[in-house]
Amino acid sequence: MGPYVDSITYDEVLPGRASVVVIGGGIIGTSAAYTLASRGVSVALCEKGHIAGEQSSRNWGWVRQAGRDPREMPLIVESLRLWRGLDRQIGAETGFRECGVLYVAEDEGDERGFSDWMDMAAPFQIGARLVRGAEMDALMPGASQKFRSGLHVPSDGRAEPQKAAPAIARAAQEKGATIHGHCAVRGLERTGGRVSAVVTERGRIACDAVILAGGAWSGLFCASLGIRLPQLKVLSSVLRTGPVDNGPGPCTWMGEIGYRKRADGGYTIAHGTGHVTPIVPDSFRYLKEFWPNIKREGIGGIRPRFNALSRFEFTTPRTWSLDRESPFEQVRVLDPAPNKRLNGIAMEAMRKLYPAFRDVPVVQEWGGYIDVTPDIVPYIGAADELPGLVVATGFSGHGFGIGPGAGKLAADIAMGDTPFVDPTDFRLTRFRDGSPIVLGAEL
Repeated sequence: MGPYVDSITYDEVLPGRASVVVIGGGIIGTSAAYTLASRGVSVALCEKGHIAGEQSSRNWGWVRQAGRDPREMPLIVESLRLWRGLDRQIGAETGFRECGVLYVAEDEGDERGFSDWMDMAAPFQIGARLVRGAEMDALMPGASQKFRSGLHVPSDGRAEPQKAAPAIARAAQEKGATIHGHCAVRGLERTGGRVSAVVTERGRIACDAVILAGGAWSGLFCASLGIRLPQLKVLSSVLRTGPVDNGPGPCTWMGEIGYRKRADGGYTIAHGTGHVTPIVPDSFRYLKEFWPNIKREGIGGIRPRFNALSRFEFTTPRTWSLDRESPFEQVRVLDPAPNKRLNGIAMEAMRKLYPAFRDVPVVQEWGGYIDVTPDIVPYIGAADELPGLVVATGFSGHGFGIGPGAGKLAADIAMGDTPFVDPTDFRLTRFRDGSPIVLGAEL
Protein backbone atom coordinates (compact mmCIF):
# COMPACT_ATOMS: atom_id res chain seq x y z
CA MET A 1 0.00 0.00 0.00
CA GLY A 2 1.13 3.51 -0.76
CA PRO A 3 1.30 6.22 1.92
CA TYR A 4 -1.89 7.75 3.31
CA VAL A 5 -2.87 10.80 1.24
CA ASP A 6 -5.00 13.70 2.46
CA SER A 7 -8.48 13.38 1.00
CA ILE A 8 -10.60 15.98 -0.75
CA THR A 9 -14.32 16.19 -1.50
CA TYR A 10 -14.83 15.58 -5.21
CA ASP A 11 -17.34 17.34 -7.43
CA GLU A 12 -20.05 14.83 -8.33
CA VAL A 13 -21.66 16.65 -11.26
CA LEU A 14 -19.64 16.62 -14.47
CA PRO A 15 -19.81 19.98 -16.29
CA GLY A 16 -21.10 19.95 -19.83
CA ARG A 17 -18.31 22.28 -20.85
CA ALA A 18 -15.03 23.74 -19.57
CA SER A 19 -12.46 25.90 -21.32
CA VAL A 20 -9.71 23.48 -20.26
CA VAL A 21 -9.85 19.89 -19.02
CA VAL A 22 -6.85 18.63 -17.04
CA ILE A 23 -6.22 14.88 -17.11
CA GLY A 24 -4.37 13.71 -14.01
CA GLY A 25 -4.54 14.75 -10.35
CA GLY A 26 -0.89 14.80 -9.38
CA ILE A 27 1.22 17.83 -8.47
CA ILE A 28 1.46 18.97 -12.12
CA GLY A 29 -2.23 18.59 -12.91
CA THR A 30 -3.48 20.23 -9.73
CA SER A 31 -1.00 23.11 -10.15
CA ALA A 32 -2.20 23.65 -13.73
CA ALA A 33 -5.84 23.61 -12.59
CA TYR A 34 -5.13 26.07 -9.77
CA THR A 35 -3.25 28.42 -12.11
CA LEU A 36 -6.08 28.41 -14.64
CA ALA A 37 -8.83 28.83 -12.07
CA SER A 38 -6.93 31.71 -10.47
CA ARG A 39 -7.01 33.43 -13.85
CA GLY A 40 -10.78 33.02 -14.10
CA VAL A 41 -10.59 30.21 -16.67
CA SER A 42 -13.24 27.48 -16.39
CA VAL A 43 -11.40 24.22 -15.74
CA ALA A 44 -12.32 20.64 -14.88
CA LEU A 45 -9.77 18.14 -13.59
CA CYS A 46 -10.40 14.42 -14.10
CA GLU A 47 -8.46 11.79 -12.14
CA LYS A 48 -9.00 8.06 -12.72
CA GLY A 49 -8.15 7.24 -9.10
CA HIS A 50 -7.67 9.78 -6.33
CA ILE A 51 -5.68 12.99 -6.09
CA ALA A 52 -1.94 12.30 -5.66
CA GLY A 53 -2.57 8.57 -5.70
CA GLU A 54 0.60 7.70 -7.55
CA GLN A 55 4.07 9.26 -7.71
CA SER A 56 2.99 12.69 -6.48
CA SER A 57 2.46 11.18 -3.01
CA ARG A 58 5.21 8.55 -3.21
CA ASN A 59 8.27 10.67 -4.01
CA TRP A 60 11.00 11.81 -1.65
CA GLY A 61 9.46 15.25 -1.03
CA TRP A 62 12.49 17.26 -2.11
CA VAL A 63 12.08 20.77 -3.55
CA ARG A 64 15.51 21.28 -5.01
CA GLN A 65 17.47 23.46 -7.38
CA ALA A 66 20.61 21.49 -6.54
CA GLY A 67 21.74 19.14 -9.29
CA ARG A 68 19.18 20.29 -11.86
CA ASP A 69 19.80 20.05 -15.57
CA PRO A 70 20.54 23.47 -17.12
CA ARG A 71 17.34 23.23 -19.16
CA GLU A 72 15.27 23.00 -15.98
CA MET A 73 16.91 25.81 -14.05
CA PRO A 74 14.54 28.68 -15.02
CA LEU A 75 11.57 26.42 -14.29
CA ILE A 76 12.76 25.29 -10.85
CA VAL A 77 13.74 28.83 -9.82
CA GLU A 78 10.16 29.95 -10.52
CA SER A 79 8.75 26.83 -8.86
CA LEU A 80 10.69 27.50 -5.67
CA ARG A 81 9.41 31.07 -5.67
CA LEU A 82 5.87 29.69 -5.92
CA TRP A 83 6.49 27.12 -3.16
CA ARG A 84 7.67 29.82 -0.75
CA GLY A 85 4.35 31.66 -0.96
CA LEU A 86 2.07 28.73 -1.66
CA ASP A 87 0.74 27.97 1.84
CA ARG A 88 -0.18 31.61 2.35
CA GLN A 89 -1.74 31.89 -1.10
CA ILE A 90 -3.93 28.79 -0.87
CA GLY A 91 -4.60 29.04 2.86
CA ALA A 92 -3.48 25.46 3.52
CA GLU A 93 -0.45 23.48 4.63
CA THR A 94 1.73 21.78 1.99
CA GLY A 95 4.54 21.13 4.45
CA PHE A 96 7.01 23.32 2.59
CA ARG A 97 10.06 24.31 4.61
CA GLU A 98 13.33 25.85 3.47
CA CYS A 99 15.79 23.32 4.92
CA GLY A 100 18.56 23.20 2.30
CA VAL A 101 19.75 20.34 0.10
CA LEU A 102 23.16 18.68 0.45
CA TYR A 103 24.90 16.46 -2.11
CA VAL A 104 27.81 14.63 -0.48
CA ALA A 105 31.14 14.31 -2.30
CA GLU A 106 32.52 10.86 -1.55
CA ASP A 107 35.58 11.26 -3.78
CA GLU A 108 37.47 13.76 -5.89
CA GLY A 109 35.39 12.99 -8.97
CA ASP A 110 32.19 13.95 -7.13
CA GLU A 111 33.75 17.23 -6.08
CA ARG A 112 34.79 18.08 -9.63
CA GLY A 113 31.26 17.36 -10.81
CA PHE A 114 29.82 19.63 -8.12
CA SER A 115 32.20 22.45 -9.06
CA ASP A 116 31.25 22.17 -12.73
CA TRP A 117 27.57 22.24 -11.81
CA MET A 118 28.02 25.35 -9.66
CA ASP A 119 29.71 27.12 -12.59
CA MET A 120 26.62 26.40 -14.71
CA ALA A 121 24.20 27.49 -11.96
CA ALA A 122 26.08 30.69 -11.02
CA PRO A 123 23.98 33.02 -13.26
CA PHE A 124 20.83 31.91 -11.42
CA GLN A 125 22.19 33.18 -8.08
CA ILE A 126 20.71 30.38 -5.97
CA GLY A 127 23.43 30.48 -3.32
CA ALA A 128 25.05 27.12 -4.11
CA ARG A 129 28.26 26.53 -2.17
CA LEU A 130 30.93 23.87 -1.78
CA VAL A 131 31.22 23.21 1.96
CA ARG A 132 33.97 21.43 3.93
CA GLY A 133 35.18 20.72 7.42
CA ALA A 134 33.14 22.19 10.26
CA GLU A 135 30.43 23.45 7.89
CA MET A 136 30.03 19.96 6.48
CA ASP A 137 29.94 18.42 9.97
CA ALA A 138 27.22 20.87 11.05
CA LEU A 139 25.01 19.75 8.15
CA MET A 140 25.42 16.08 9.15
CA PRO A 141 25.21 16.19 12.97
CA GLY A 142 26.02 12.90 14.65
CA ALA A 143 27.44 11.27 11.51
CA SER A 144 29.93 8.49 12.17
CA GLN A 145 31.91 9.30 9.04
CA LYS A 146 33.51 12.46 7.69
CA PHE A 147 33.36 13.41 4.03
CA ARG A 148 35.66 15.60 1.98
CA SER A 149 33.01 18.13 0.88
CA GLY A 150 29.46 18.70 -0.24
CA LEU A 151 27.35 20.76 -2.62
CA HIS A 152 24.98 22.77 -0.42
CA VAL A 153 22.05 24.92 -1.60
CA PRO A 154 20.59 26.43 1.61
CA SER A 155 17.62 28.02 -0.20
CA ASP A 156 16.27 24.61 -1.30
CA GLY A 157 13.56 22.89 0.69
CA ARG A 158 11.15 20.06 1.29
CA ALA A 159 7.38 19.58 1.34
CA GLU A 160 4.98 16.80 2.26
CA PRO A 161 3.91 14.82 -0.85
CA GLN A 162 0.81 13.40 0.86
CA LYS A 163 -0.46 16.92 1.58
CA ALA A 164 0.65 19.16 -1.27
CA ALA A 165 -1.41 18.12 -4.31
CA PRO A 166 -4.65 17.66 -2.29
CA ALA A 167 -4.19 21.13 -0.77
CA ILE A 168 -3.64 22.66 -4.22
CA ALA A 169 -6.69 20.79 -5.59
CA ARG A 170 -8.91 22.14 -2.82
CA ALA A 171 -7.61 25.65 -3.53
CA ALA A 172 -8.43 25.20 -7.23
CA GLN A 173 -11.99 24.24 -6.25
CA GLU A 174 -12.29 27.39 -4.17
CA LYS A 175 -11.31 29.37 -7.29
CA GLY A 176 -14.05 27.67 -9.32
CA ALA A 177 -12.42 24.54 -10.76
CA THR A 178 -14.28 21.23 -10.57
CA ILE A 179 -12.28 18.20 -9.41
CA HIS A 180 -13.54 14.74 -10.37
CA GLY A 181 -12.05 11.67 -8.72
CA HIS A 182 -12.63 8.09 -9.93
CA CYS A 183 -13.36 9.59 -13.34
CA ALA A 184 -11.07 8.18 -16.03
CA VAL A 185 -10.77 9.99 -19.34
CA ARG A 186 -11.06 7.35 -22.06
CA GLY A 187 -10.10 9.57 -24.95
CA LEU A 188 -10.64 12.79 -26.89
CA GLU A 189 -13.06 13.98 -29.53
CA ARG A 190 -11.93 16.16 -32.43
CA THR A 191 -13.71 18.76 -34.52
CA GLY A 192 -11.98 20.26 -37.53
CA GLY A 193 -8.77 18.46 -36.58
CA ARG A 194 -8.47 19.86 -33.05
CA VAL A 195 -9.59 18.82 -29.58
CA SER A 196 -13.24 19.56 -28.92
CA ALA A 197 -14.14 17.31 -25.96
CA VAL A 198 -12.95 14.66 -23.54
CA VAL A 199 -14.89 11.43 -23.14
CA THR A 200 -14.84 10.14 -19.57
CA GLU A 201 -16.32 7.00 -18.06
CA ARG A 202 -19.06 9.22 -16.63
CA GLY A 203 -19.80 11.33 -19.68
CA ARG A 204 -18.52 13.94 -22.09
CA ILE A 205 -17.03 17.39 -21.38
CA ALA A 206 -16.78 19.82 -24.29
CA CYS A 207 -13.63 21.94 -24.14
CA ASP A 208 -11.20 24.14 -26.05
CA ALA A 209 -8.00 22.61 -24.70
CA VAL A 210 -6.74 19.61 -22.73
CA ILE A 211 -3.68 19.35 -20.48
CA LEU A 212 -2.46 15.76 -20.17
CA ALA A 213 -0.60 15.40 -16.87
CA GLY A 214 -1.00 11.66 -16.54
CA GLY A 215 2.46 10.78 -15.26
CA ALA A 216 3.31 7.13 -15.92
CA TRP A 217 0.08 6.72 -17.93
CA SER A 218 0.72 9.55 -20.39
CA GLY A 219 2.56 7.42 -22.93
CA LEU A 220 -0.35 4.99 -23.29
CA PHE A 221 -2.87 7.83 -23.56
CA CYS A 222 -0.79 9.47 -26.30
CA ALA A 223 -0.41 6.15 -28.12
CA SER A 224 -4.21 5.82 -28.23
CA LEU A 225 -4.24 9.14 -30.12
CA GLY A 226 -1.49 8.11 -32.54
CA ILE A 227 1.13 10.31 -30.83
CA ARG A 228 4.59 8.82 -30.28
CA LEU A 229 5.89 9.81 -26.85
CA PRO A 230 9.07 7.99 -25.78
CA GLN A 231 8.64 7.37 -22.05
CA LEU A 232 9.21 4.44 -19.70
CA LYS A 233 8.28 3.60 -16.12
CA VAL A 234 10.90 3.09 -13.42
CA LEU A 235 10.11 1.61 -10.01
CA SER A 236 11.29 3.68 -7.06
CA SER A 237 11.17 2.20 -3.54
CA VAL A 238 10.90 4.31 -0.40
CA LEU A 239 10.54 3.82 3.36
CA ARG A 240 9.70 6.05 6.29
CA THR A 241 10.84 5.78 9.88
CA GLY A 242 9.48 6.71 13.25
CA PRO A 243 10.58 10.02 14.84
CA VAL A 244 14.28 10.65 15.42
CA ASP A 245 15.60 13.15 17.95
CA ASN A 246 18.32 15.55 16.78
CA GLY A 247 18.54 14.08 13.28
CA PRO A 248 20.05 15.89 10.28
CA GLY A 249 18.04 18.78 8.84
CA PRO A 250 18.97 19.17 5.14
CA CYS A 251 17.68 16.82 2.47
CA THR A 252 20.82 14.82 1.69
CA TRP A 253 22.00 12.51 -1.10
CA MET A 254 24.94 10.15 -1.43
CA GLY A 255 25.45 6.87 -3.27
CA GLU A 256 23.44 4.49 -1.08
CA ILE A 257 21.14 6.95 0.67
CA GLY A 258 18.76 9.79 -0.02
CA TYR A 259 16.95 11.10 3.06
CA ARG A 260 14.54 13.84 4.13
CA LYS A 261 13.26 14.86 7.51
CA ARG A 262 9.46 14.67 7.64
CA ALA A 263 6.99 16.97 9.36
CA ASP A 264 6.11 14.11 11.75
CA GLY A 265 9.71 13.90 12.98
CA GLY A 266 10.51 10.72 11.07
CA TYR A 267 12.54 10.40 7.90
CA THR A 268 11.79 9.41 4.32
CA ILE A 269 14.72 7.26 3.16
CA ALA A 270 15.55 5.58 -0.15
CA HIS A 271 18.52 4.07 -1.94
CA GLY A 272 20.40 6.87 -3.68
CA THR A 273 20.38 5.10 -7.05
CA GLY A 274 17.94 2.28 -6.33
CA HIS A 275 15.57 1.93 -9.28
CA VAL A 276 14.17 -1.08 -11.14
CA THR A 277 13.02 -0.84 -14.77
CA PRO A 278 10.16 -3.17 -15.79
CA ILE A 279 10.54 -4.77 -19.23
CA VAL A 280 7.48 -3.76 -21.25
CA PRO A 281 6.67 -3.39 -24.98
CA ASP A 282 7.80 0.25 -24.87
CA SER A 283 11.24 -0.96 -23.74
CA PHE A 284 11.73 -2.26 -27.29
CA ARG A 285 9.60 0.35 -29.06
CA TYR A 286 11.73 3.21 -27.69
CA LEU A 287 15.08 1.42 -27.44
CA LYS A 288 16.76 3.77 -29.94
CA GLU A 289 15.82 6.86 -27.94
CA PHE A 290 16.82 5.34 -24.60
CA TRP A 291 20.04 3.72 -25.81
CA PRO A 292 22.38 6.64 -24.87
CA ASN A 293 21.01 6.56 -21.32
CA ILE A 294 21.33 2.77 -21.12
CA LYS A 295 24.98 3.06 -22.16
CA ARG A 296 25.63 5.73 -19.52
CA GLU A 297 23.89 3.88 -16.70
CA GLY A 298 24.81 0.32 -17.67
CA ILE A 299 22.54 -2.68 -17.15
CA GLY A 300 23.39 -2.70 -13.44
CA GLY A 301 22.11 0.86 -13.09
CA ILE A 302 18.95 0.17 -15.12
CA ARG A 303 18.08 -3.11 -13.30
CA PRO A 304 15.64 -4.48 -15.95
CA ARG A 305 13.04 -6.92 -14.61
CA PHE A 306 9.89 -8.77 -15.68
CA ASN A 307 7.19 -8.06 -13.09
CA ALA A 308 3.45 -7.53 -12.70
CA LEU A 309 3.57 -4.34 -14.75
CA SER A 310 5.30 -6.25 -17.56
CA ARG A 311 2.44 -8.75 -17.69
CA PHE A 312 -0.17 -5.97 -17.68
CA GLU A 313 1.45 -3.96 -20.47
CA PHE A 314 2.13 -6.95 -22.72
CA THR A 315 -1.61 -7.73 -22.63
CA THR A 316 -2.98 -4.17 -22.78
CA PRO A 317 -4.20 -2.75 -26.13
CA ARG A 318 -2.99 0.67 -27.31
CA THR A 319 -6.38 1.68 -28.72
CA TRP A 320 -9.94 1.06 -27.50
CA SER A 321 -13.52 2.10 -28.10
CA LEU A 322 -14.57 5.15 -26.09
CA ASP A 323 -17.88 3.54 -25.14
CA ARG A 324 -16.15 0.66 -23.36
CA GLU A 325 -13.94 0.27 -20.30
CA SER A 326 -10.43 1.61 -20.84
CA PRO A 327 -7.11 0.45 -19.31
CA PHE A 328 -7.32 3.48 -17.01
CA GLU A 329 -10.39 1.97 -15.35
CA GLN A 330 -8.88 -1.51 -15.13
CA VAL A 331 -6.02 -0.19 -12.98
CA ARG A 332 -7.03 2.92 -11.04
CA VAL A 333 -3.79 3.34 -9.12
CA LEU A 334 -0.34 1.92 -9.82
CA ASP A 335 0.58 0.53 -6.41
CA PRO A 336 3.65 -1.68 -6.90
CA ALA A 337 5.37 -3.59 -4.13
CA PRO A 338 8.60 -1.89 -3.06
CA ASN A 339 11.99 -3.48 -3.59
CA LYS A 340 12.71 -4.37 0.02
CA ARG A 341 16.29 -5.37 -0.71
CA LEU A 342 17.18 -1.87 -1.91
CA ASN A 343 15.24 -0.32 0.97
CA GLY A 344 17.12 -2.57 3.36
CA ILE A 345 20.49 -1.50 1.94
CA ALA A 346 19.51 2.15 2.34
CA MET A 347 18.29 1.72 5.91
CA GLU A 348 21.36 -0.25 6.95
CA ALA A 349 23.59 2.47 5.46
CA MET A 350 21.59 5.12 7.32
CA ARG A 351 21.97 3.28 10.63
CA LYS A 352 25.69 2.87 10.04
CA LEU A 353 26.14 6.55 9.20
CA TYR A 354 23.89 7.85 12.00
CA PRO A 355 23.94 5.83 15.24
CA ALA A 356 20.77 7.68 16.34
CA PHE A 357 18.84 5.61 13.77
CA ARG A 358 19.95 2.19 15.09
CA ASP A 359 16.79 1.55 17.09
CA VAL A 360 14.37 3.61 15.04
CA PRO A 361 11.62 1.45 13.48
CA VAL A 362 10.69 1.38 9.82
CA VAL A 363 7.02 2.39 9.88
CA GLN A 364 6.11 1.86 6.23
CA GLU A 365 7.56 0.97 2.83
CA TRP A 366 6.08 1.67 -0.60
CA GLY A 367 6.84 1.67 -4.31
CA GLY A 368 5.94 4.10 -7.07
CA TYR A 369 6.40 4.33 -10.83
CA ILE A 370 8.37 7.29 -12.15
CA ASP A 371 7.68 8.53 -15.70
CA VAL A 372 11.09 8.77 -17.38
CA THR A 373 12.17 10.32 -20.69
CA PRO A 374 15.27 9.33 -22.70
CA ASP A 375 17.15 12.50 -21.72
CA ILE A 376 15.74 12.78 -18.15
CA VAL A 377 14.11 16.12 -19.05
CA PRO A 378 10.31 16.50 -19.06
CA TYR A 379 7.88 17.04 -21.88
CA ILE A 380 5.90 20.27 -21.52
CA GLY A 381 4.38 21.44 -24.75
CA ALA A 382 1.69 21.33 -27.39
CA ALA A 383 1.15 18.17 -29.41
CA ASP A 384 1.69 19.11 -33.05
CA GLU A 385 -0.44 16.17 -34.20
CA LEU A 386 -3.49 17.36 -32.26
CA PRO A 387 -4.06 21.10 -31.76
CA GLY A 388 -5.56 21.85 -28.38
CA LEU A 389 -3.64 19.11 -26.56
CA VAL A 390 -0.83 20.09 -24.19
CA VAL A 391 1.30 17.36 -22.62
CA ALA A 392 3.14 17.77 -19.29
CA THR A 393 4.81 14.51 -18.30
CA GLY A 394 8.11 12.63 -18.14
CA PHE A 395 9.43 14.42 -15.06
CA SER A 396 11.90 11.57 -14.47
CA GLY A 397 11.77 11.50 -10.69
CA HIS A 398 12.10 15.21 -10.05
CA GLY A 399 8.61 16.51 -10.85
CA PHE A 400 7.41 17.16 -7.30
CA GLY A 401 9.66 20.13 -6.63
CA ILE A 402 9.20 21.55 -10.11
CA GLY A 403 5.43 20.90 -10.08
CA PRO A 404 4.02 24.39 -9.41
CA GLY A 405 6.13 25.93 -12.18
CA ALA A 406 5.46 23.09 -14.61
CA GLY A 407 1.71 23.40 -14.03
CA LYS A 408 1.93 27.15 -14.59
CA LEU A 409 3.85 26.63 -17.84
CA ALA A 410 1.35 24.06 -19.10
CA ALA A 411 -1.46 26.52 -18.32
CA ASP A 412 0.31 29.29 -20.26
CA ILE A 413 0.66 27.04 -23.31
CA ALA A 414 -2.93 25.76 -23.14
CA MET A 415 -4.31 29.31 -23.08
CA GLY A 416 -1.98 30.62 -25.78
CA ASP A 417 -0.38 33.06 -23.33
CA THR A 418 3.27 34.04 -23.51
CA PRO A 419 5.09 31.30 -21.53
CA PHE A 420 6.97 32.58 -18.50
CA VAL A 421 9.97 30.46 -19.60
CA ASP A 422 10.95 29.29 -23.08
CA PRO A 423 9.48 25.76 -23.46
CA THR A 424 11.58 24.83 -26.51
CA ASP A 425 13.81 22.38 -24.59
CA PHE A 426 10.70 20.54 -23.36
CA ARG A 427 9.09 20.07 -26.79
CA LEU A 428 7.50 16.70 -27.54
CA THR A 429 9.21 16.42 -30.93
CA ARG A 430 12.83 16.62 -29.80
CA PHE A 431 13.50 12.91 -30.38
CA ARG A 432 12.22 12.97 -33.96
CA ASP A 433 13.18 16.38 -35.30
CA GLY A 434 16.84 15.52 -35.85
CA SER A 435 18.05 17.09 -32.60
CA PRO A 436 20.90 15.32 -30.80
CA ILE A 437 19.96 13.53 -27.59
CA VAL A 438 21.56 15.45 -24.73
CA LEU A 439 21.35 13.53 -21.47
CA GLY A 440 20.24 15.31 -18.31
CA ALA A 441 22.46 16.05 -15.33
CA GLU A 442 23.89 13.08 -13.44
CA LEU A 443 23.73 14.79 -10.02
